[in-house]
Amino acid sequence: MEFKHKSVLFDEVMEGLSIKENGIYVDGTLGGGGHSSGICERLSEDGMLIGIDRDKEALKAASKRLEGYGCRKAFVQSNYADVKEVLSNLGIDRIDGAVLDLGVSSYQLDNPERGFSYMHDAKLDMRMNQDDTFTAYDVVNTYSEKDLTDIFYRYGEEKWSARVAKFIVERRKEKPFETTFELVDVIKAAIPKEVRRDGPHPAKRIFQAIRIEVNNELGGLEKAVEDFIEVLAPNGKLGIITFHSLEDRTVKEIFQKHINPCTCPKEFPVCVCGKVPDIKKKSGKPVVPTEKELMENPRSRSAKLRVAEKI
Repeated sequence: MEFKHKSVLFDEVMEGLSIKENGIYVDGTLGGGGHSSGICERLSEDGMLIGIDRDKEALKAASKRLEGYGCRKAFVQSNYADVKEVLSNLGIDRIDGAVLDLGVSSYQLDNPERGFSYMHDAKLDMRMNQDDTFTAYDVVNTYSEKDLTDIFYRYGEEKWSARVAKFIVERRKEKPFETTFELVDVIKAAIPKEVRRDGPHPAKRIFQAIRIEVNNELGGLEKAVEDFIEVLAPNGKLGIITFHSLEDRTVKEIFQKHINPCTCPKEFPVCVCGKVPDIKKKSGKPVVPTEKELMENPRSRSAKLRVAEKI
């Protein structure tokens, strides 16, 4: 299957990064190379793109897609949370910009073999890095009813999380869950019909929660945002696209902490802690897709872009 992924908020990311032709830029979630192609188009031969992804299929596809561009390029199989180690290994101290697109790629969703989608029958997998051993099978078949309830509610914001967890635990007593459709059937049985008539597919939030748990998507996010801010050169830009309220809240709070780091009590007339901002917002509210993009790419619906600039 060809690795395809329609990059969300492409024009807005390019505008936010304000790319310098001789700059060094990191795409921390390389995917199919969509955002990276926009970066490479704007770089001269002196510029450099560093593409990071956990998925070796993504790295292979993106490197092929980007081979026609003249800028320097480095592709690294790693987690964006390890950006400081990646840069250190390349002998790089500072970068001029970076983009993180925290959504799962269309290729991963649409490729039945990867087990991400509730629309295809496949083995329960959902690993972004296929070298990892922990899969969706392990979550569904070994987590306690309480732990399943917690991740469904926290990561999926599913109000029927306790009921779905109970149905899963009861069903797996007969035999372990092996496939996505086996799981979908139980989710449908757990969520009342009158609720399922409206809104998204009944399995959407549960599958999202399991995917986030399998790949520890929120576990390294806070560290990653802090580290990306640290490695930015003065006037460097960091753009982060989120698709989940917990992701967006984390990014928002870290940005705000760096924009307004003062820890003095509110009643103090002047700041005495000495902490000063090291980034500033490039826009007020987060940037969201236009109606045109929503029509062309419905999967962009929950996307939010926040951009910060190093002072």
